[in-house]
Amino acid sequence: MVAGMSTTTPGTTARRAHEGRVLGALRDGPLSRAELARRVGLSRTTLSETTAELLRRGAVVVLDTDAATRRGSGRPAERLALDPGSGQYLGVDFGHRRVRAAVADATRETVASGVEHYDDDTVGAERLELAFGLIDRLAREHGLHFGELQAVGIGVAGPHGGRRPDSEQVPWVRRTAPDGVHAAFAERFGAPVVVDNNTRLAALAEAVSQPESASDLLYVRLSDGVGGGLVVGGRIGTGAHGYAGELGHVSVDPAGTRCRCGKRGCLETVASVHAVLAACRDKGVEVESLDDLAAAVATSDPVVEGVLRDVGATVGRVLGMAALTLDPDEIVIGGEITRVAPVIVEQAAATLRYELHPLPTGDSLVVRAGRLRDTDGALGALAAAFHLSPLLAGYPEPETTHAPGELRRSLRGPRPGTPPETLHARMRRAL
Repeated sequence: MVAGMSTTTPGTTARRAHEGRVLGALRDGPLSRAELARRVGLSRTTLSETTAELLRRGAVVVLDTDAATRRGSGRPAERLALDPGSGQYLGVDFGHRRVRAAVADATRETVASGVEHYDDDTVGAERLELAFGLIDRLAREHGLHFGELQAVGIGVAGPHGGRRPDSEQVPWVRRTAPDGVHAAFAERFGAPVVVDNNTRLAALAEAVSQPESASDLLYVRLSDGVGGGLVVGGRIGTGAHGYAGELGHVSVDPAGTRCRCGKRGCLETVASVHAVLAACRDKGVEVESLDDLAAAVATSDPVVEGVLRDVGATVGRVLGMAALTLDPDEIVIGGEITRVAPVIVEQAAATLRYELHPLPTGDSLVVRAGRLRDTDGALGALAAAFHLSPLLAGYPEPETTHAPGELRRSLRGPRPGTPPETLHARMRRAL
């Protein structure tokens, strides 16, 4: 178990359920304790304990009293409201060339998210400072504070044990986050931190973004690198050493390009964004970015079409081998390149079905592009911090995760068109 983590107890589950009912009621607007009691059906003692804890954490605040509208004598009753400026959960995803962050409130709604880009050779300490700068910027722009932050989830690229803070990584992996990232975030925010592979966290985000979480899901993400994640038997799969789902280093061409891991012809050397763009250039099509690739796809460039179908077929064969072993009910191919070039998913699905032809999977196996965008790793990091999905049974839990509510609400993103507001402005709106 991760140091500084604990397992969920029956008492914790009950407390979360009570808090979820209170927070759900306050989502509709400020209420007095008497009004809350009628809404949520908790005993006076339980409601008092629950609201006291939420007030202590800063998830709710005393907005005002009902003195202006109260009839008769007696002490005015306090009205409680959600604190719209209290960031309760933080998800961070360190990629090879960018860091993303997402902030959720006590009801698990994502209230802010953003990205900061850096060069591939940016040193770890500078990446950490850029991440902190991004979080500070989100706080300023959205009127947020982190004084009562409950937990932080962090995703890092490459194999990661996920079993203890700053667990030892594979020697050939170029770290996307600095050494000591767990300690740095814990010290800065004074909150429990969990660190794991960002593609596994992206798989978690995809799995919980649908009405019913997939019981057996196979996920691969084509990005700066290629990684994967597994949901097996209704649980996020980490494996004995935390490396389950590392599909990017399955060999697809033993005589192919040398991979950063030292082998030749890994899937990453064929299907990463860098590899796809390089393959197009090798065939005479000048594409330097995903925008260039999108333009070539829009004109139905036959050379680019051929490259993309070759990539899709290779991905499909790897997924076919994995599917024959794991027998998933859903396969998801994520990454921004799948939005730019959906033919990759189309070809991968066709090849995959050929590989599985002897098996009677029929139409029961779903093969689709990822629903989420490049924020999926940060949202998955939030999900790991919430630790509420059944998929996380047996997964390390931050030691003081108190906030309840609906996990999927966090995946909806900030409300469209919501301008940055101060805490007081949001409270006035709540009235």
